[in-house]
Amino acid sequence: MKIIIFVIFFIYTFQNYNNIENINMTEAELFEIMNSGKKIKFGSEAHLKMTQLSNKAMKITAEMNTGYKTNTELRFLMSQLIGREVDEGFGLFPPFFADCPQNIHLGKEVFINSGCRFQAQGGIYIGDKCLIGHNTIIATINHEINPDIRRDLIPKKVIIGNNVWIGSGSIILPGVSIGDNAIIGAGSVVNKDIPENTIAVGNPAKVIKKIDI
Repeated sequence: MKIIIFVIFFIYTFQNYNNIENINMTEAELFEIMNSGKKIKFGSEAHLKMTQLSNKAMKITAEMNTGYKTNTELRFLMSQLIGREVDEGFGLFPPFFADCPQNIHLGKEVFINSGCRFQAQGGIYIGDKCLIGHNTIIATINHEINPDIRRDLIPKKVIIGNNVWIGSGSIILPGVSIGDNAIIGAGSVVNKDIPENTIAVGNPAKVIKKIDI
């Protein structure tokens, strides 16, 4: 019985992914759904559209992450990746990886260090002059707890204010907001909002100090 169920599931999934290039949903329609926070069912048209955009992103990041690129070339590729032009002050050290990067919104003079991974389906909003440390992960989707529907996705945006410094190896979880000028200590897991002008450290991240501006 388990083998039969697996075969049926495999065929269903293969047929859906085989038709991934024949999706009628537009990017605007997809992002309207994701930005609303509505659940996205596994195998639905919205889910397949997300996969289509992720495949497109892999082509661009493969070029971005292969061989040496000048700052100008990296800015051009990042602009292609997110679908809007980044400013001249933007900086990136590859490699960089992203899902649905069209829902990444960057302020001015943002710097992203190497090894970062942005899961941007729910929307990532990064303010001006932010510093994103090595190997930072920003996630914007959760799965259902119920194992029967666990492949369904629940998008929640992440908002990072101006002048935020995120230390290396940090993980920013869905639905979190980080206030202006905040510092997130290296290796922290941010699962709740962090106020402006504070330093937060740990797993889960907790405020340990106020920054005197």
